[in-house]
Amino acid sequence: MSGPAPGFGATVVRAHRAGGLVVQPRMGFGDPVVMRTGLAATRAARAITAGTITVDSYTRTGDLAAARRALHSGQSLNGYPIATHDPATTRLVLTGLLGEDFPVQVRHGSACPRDIVEGMIAAGLTATEGGPVSYCLPYGRTDLACAVRNWAACAERLAELRGAGAEPHLETFGGCMMGQLCPPGLLIALSVLEGMFFVRHGLRSVSLSYAQQTNAEQDREALSVLRRLAEERLGGVDWHVVVYSYMGLFPRTRSGAEALLAEAARLAVAGGAARLVVKTTAEAYRIPTIAENVRALETAARAAATADPGPPPAETGLYEEARLLVEGVCELDDDLGRALVKAFRLGRLDVPYCLHPDNARRSASFLDGAGRLRWAATGRMPIRPEGGGTSRPLTAAGLLDGLSYLRRKYDEAAPA
Repeated sequence: MSGPAPGFGATVVRAHRAGGLVVQPRMGFGDPVVMRTGLAATRAARAITAGTITVDSYTRTGDLAAARRALHSGQSLNGYPIATHDPATTRLVLTGLLGEDFPVQVRHGSACPRDIVEGMIAAGLTATEGGPVSYCLPYGRTDLACAVRNWAACAERLAELRGAGAEPHLETFGGCMMGQLCPPGLLIALSVLEGMFFVRHGLRSVSLSYAQQTNAEQDREALSVLRRLAEERLGGVDWHVVVYSYMGLFPRTRSGAEALLAEAARLAVAGGAARLVVKTTAEAYRIPTIAENVRALETAARAAATADPGPPPAETGLYEEARLLVEGVCELDDDLGRALVKAFRLGRLDVPYCLHPDNARRSASFLDGAGRLRWAATGRMPIRPEGGGTSRPLTAAGLLDGLSYLRRKYDEAAPA
């Protein structure tokens, strides 16, 4: 492989406009040969695909010494150690696969991703994902201000690649953060705010995420609102929307899992998303195989090909809620990174059921009878629960019940 990698964002948007929804796995393997096999199978799938290199847990937590020991001892890793493998090895993994018809993204989960970013750049890759909030609060106890500094530095490092003719790309994970019990207004706001953060640190190609939740109509409205706010806040920037298949407990039955994945594909089409990150029928049990990932990609592609976008979703006030949350952060400081830190300190952003010490933990949510996510309490955020909220406490049993809502729904509908 020679020269810079093609721009991930432009490649996805071009493929989407030409052929339909782009589908992408979460795949990652420590062995370069297996990783290459997985990428090749993804590219060969009967679908419009993007490739993924998901890094291992040692690398995402910054323990590169442990990653090196694992490689030297032959220990199996749960992802690809991109900061430990020689860049030449990774370039060989990509040779003949990465190209204008097959973009590849590095996925990780790190609040401090500098080693990951340098590793991927050295290997010729220019696309990754995460964010200063979304890859900090759910995954550990890293200080939010520290994560903001790290992500600012990484965004600026990626932006430097434009000088070499590349168009780097960052996807915010903000619309997925603990998404299975986070009302969509906050997910939309976090996705837009992290996208704005990337742009202010030099990026010109970004994607905004949103995780499929528990009510299809609510999700359709959320995607409409996300696109509207992106148009307002990210003018002059290349952006697209990516939907994630449900991130709560996945159905145990194969037919239930495939039905939920197909619903995610139909949601992505109806919501104008360019890309869908899939889950497989093995999600409830173990890490999926390459073949299971390919089957999921093809299942999603078939569902997307026959999806009917339908009429515009009904408006329920979600736009106003998300807009107030974004504005409530932006007015705190001209520097968006400092504004995000202040917003969490003041409780203007408050993620329900997130135990990170920088989160105020005064908000709460619940599922209503139709499966819509609603606010029970909003703490000091500049929004109010519909109808004044509810004072009923969410017990451990209630939390598990909410997390398993779609599992039960789709498994119970599965054939005996």
